[in-house]
Amino acid sequence: MAKRWYVVHTYSGYENKVKTDLEHRIETFGAEDLIVDIQIPTEEVIEIKEGGKRDTKEAKVFPGYVLVRMEMNDDTWTIVRNTAGVTGFVGVDGKPSPLRRSEYNKIMHTGVRGSEPAPKRTATNLEAGQAVRVVSGPLADFDGQISEVHPETNKVKVMVSIFGRDTPVELTLDQVSIIG
Repeated sequence: MAKRWYVVHTYSGYENKVKTDLEHRIETFGAEDLIVDIQIPTEEVIEIKEGGKRDTKEAKVFPGYVLVRMEMNDDTWTIVRNTAGVTGFVGVDGKPSPLRRSEYNKIMHTGVRGSEPAPKRTATNLEAGQAVRVVSGPLADFDGQISEVHPETNKVKVMVSIFGRDTPVELTLDQVSIIG
């Protein structure tokens, strides 16, 4: 049977602990050939500290979620589901749904992405309800709908479907492109 990527929901802030505990459970149950990879999507962010000092660190792109590549069966489901900190799999009607390769590539920033810059715009060109595509940042290539426009900061709040849920994301104007 094929190994697919599944999204596991965890308590927020426990992603690394879940990964470590799951790795130990896989070894304990001898499931190394069934559960083959665990990923926590991250990106590099630069924080500006007091005095203008820049500090680069890794930040989780989707807090509360871990990706697991596994062969789904009753045993592997039980191993993952009963790991401390795991609240369940992302799916429909209680059944885990595997990610498509294109979804995994978007999340992990793999594959080829267009280098065409987004046209400059002002917040006055945008309005709530417009469909947009995210063109840069960790959610590049995701589509969404503008829910709020903040002209004073040149930012918009976009509802993006992440793991089957609409999630509000604040983006700068150069991170979105109008669809249509």
